[in-house]
Amino acid sequence: MRSQSTQKQFPLIQAFRASLGALLIVAIALVSLVVLSLLLSKTPGKTLRYFFLGPIQNTYYFGNMINTAIPLLFGGLGVSLAMRSGSFNLGGEGQLYGGAFVATITALALASWGTAGAIIALLFGAVAGGLLAGLSGLLRMKWNTNELITTFLVSNAVVLIVSYLIAGPFMDPDTNLIATRKIPQSFRFTRILEPSNLSAALFVAIIAVIAVHMYLYKTKSGYELRMFGSNPRFARYGGINTNWYRIWPLFLSGAFYGLGGGMAIFGTYYACMKEFSVGMGWNGLAVALIARFRPAAVIPAALFFAYIESGARNAMLHSDVTFEIASIVQAVVFFLVTSSVLQQVGKKRRMI
Repeated sequence: MRSQSTQKQFPLIQAFRASLGALLIVAIALVSLVVLSLLLSKTPGKTLRYFFLGPIQNTYYFGNMINTAIPLLFGGLGVSLAMRSGSFNLGGEGQLYGGAFVATITALALASWGTAGAIIALLFGAVAGGLLAGLSGLLRMKWNTNELITTFLVSNAVVLIVSYLIAGPFMDPDTNLIATRKIPQSFRFTRILEPSNLSAALFVAIIAVIAVHMYLYKTKSGYELRMFGSNPRFARYGGINTNWYRIWPLFLSGAFYGLGGGMAIFGTYYACMKEFSVGMGWNGLAVALIARFRPAAVIPAALFFAYIESGARNAMLHSDVTFEIASIVQAVVFFLVTSSVLQQVGKKRRMI
């Protein structure tokens, strides 16, 4: 029988073993990238050089890479909260897009409120995303509907509605883009690594990771959420309000997606452009899957996806491959994270 003291002596080794599956998935994805470059590019060496080194070759590319990871980080946190409770949230695309739109419109309406207006706008965006996801939790509680389906269907409807509103009633007539008017200058996050787009939204994202970790592992509600996700029947017998945890985690999940959309507007785009968030919701899901729904692990997972996108963009600009190479690598990651065999790599069976 292994003693608990032995396990506590090597926390780093345990963490490494727990991450072996995710590291193997990343390695396979990068190998697939190399193979694709050899097959599709006439100058594979140049392609690979710009893909792997491009994102870190200067301040501009490096800052933009980290900036790309911010909405993915919020999405990863949202999915992790839902999955910890045993719920599935496939509506990240609509929740992020809808939250961004609501935050933008609120910011335009509260233009004279300064910092207070910016905070309220971001909160409204988060609440909008939370309500979209929480609706699926309510339907699950009332009629036992499958939130996997309802979150996806509601998201698709929201994407169409928001796109109509941006291209119609809320479109800025003074721009050539299909976008709303820009938010006030006072509402925008300060740039921290010029000339890149990286802004102080990064600090909010880090605080969000710490907050979710503290909530899940240091609070009574977080413990009840995880217990409900592990065994709903046992949680009910233990006196936990299981109906609450059918709605609350999904609301939180959507709220983080919506907040991520607001961060993208306030830190990068400054206006809600039509379909600006395509793919962010699904990538947030992949980030959570790679991180195994652990808040701290969401950070490197989000950076990995941002690195792939940034590298593909550099390779597209300086070589003969298209940006779709990033989509292929991301699809490989999606495929691999569903493998229970790879996810179990590094885990040891308990000895009694």
